[in-house]
Amino acid sequence: MSGPRIIPEPIAQLPWRVILLVTAIGCFGLVVLYSAAGGSLTPWAKPQGVRFFVLLAGSLVLSRLPLDLWRRIAMPGYLVLVVALVLVELLGAVRGGSQRWLDVGFIRLQPSELMKLFIVLGAARFYELMPPAETRRFSGIWPVAAMVAVPAALVMKQPDLGTALMICAGGATVMFLAGVPLRLFIGGAMALAVAAPLAVNFLLHDYQRNRVLIFMNPESDPLGTGYHISQSKIAIGSGGIWGKGFLNGTQSHLDYLPEGHTDFVFATMAEEWGLVGGCFLILAFILVIRWGLNVAQAAQTRFARLAAAGLSTTIFIYVMVNLMMVMGLAPVVGIPLPLVSYGGSSQMTVLLCLGILMAIDRENRRPARW
Repeated sequence: MSGPRIIPEPIAQLPWRVILLVTAIGCFGLVVLYSAAGGSLTPWAKPQGVRFFVLLAGSLVLSRLPLDLWRRIAMPGYLVLVVALVLVELLGAVRGGSQRWLDVGFIRLQPSELMKLFIVLGAARFYELMPPAETRRFSGIWPVAAMVAVPAALVMKQPDLGTALMICAGGATVMFLAGVPLRLFIGGAMALAVAAPLAVNFLLHDYQRNRVLIFMNPESDPLGTGYHISQSKIAIGSGGIWGKGFLNGTQSHLDYLPEGHTDFVFATMAEEWGLVGGCFLILAFILVIRWGLNVAQAAQTRFARLAAAGLSTTIFIYVMVNLMMVMGLAPVVGIPLPLVSYGGSSQMTVLLCLGILMAIDRENRRPARW
């Protein structure tokens, strides 16, 4: 006869290795923000820390919700967010020249961030309801393509190119994993390559067009549009293998590196912690993403499998695009480094993803019901 449990079973069943890994990433981000402020908890590290631990606790609460609840709210949640994006266009608050927020009194909501999550859940729910044999037919492709195109177009109007691309990537990932033929993705990629010059010239705003053009040759305007990328490369390169040491960064402390606490926080970190710190951070993200893919592989239902893989891919895209951006391998599209960059929107999205992944992981651990 076994004795009484010291730790309650719901707490013991949580994936503590991943939770501790995510906490380590978040706390390392606070250290970087503390240094970026010149050794001060304000204005970035303290509010970021409060948000992180509140949202982390929230993700643990979400992990206890039944997976069937996420399945039921996937489509309604998607439709509510489409309406919210329309309201942003009509009534949204303007900040920094962009119209992305709904001011509902006690909170300022950015629906496009939640859409990154619900485009994955909505597409996964659609393919769960559709017979697998229908997935490769037109009836299994155009509805999800429309589901992706509508919010992506609304987000592009805000304008927010980075978030629009992430919505497209999340939906395309679920479509690919659901079994949509590869030739359609190859054809779509070729069509985008042909249409890209037209999009750059006629669809993008001037500052977005300049970012794309300067990405190809940042040295052509080192004191203008190419300043961010040039200074980011200098900061990363000057860190060397071991870095300059905690609180000893010069590019960020002397304000040479713009947005060193948000989009270019990795450059701030790499200057002080060097290649070793960068590899630690990248490895930590790889382990979190690998865990998410393992959860998807072990999932017992089509919805859970597609949702877990799509959510893991969303986190991967966050990390990959930000790192490519700060290293000059991709245009600056305003995608932060999750859990490290200052700001609550990306932090909320990633921790919501982790909460749902933990709910799927808990469902996987249940014995099969016959």
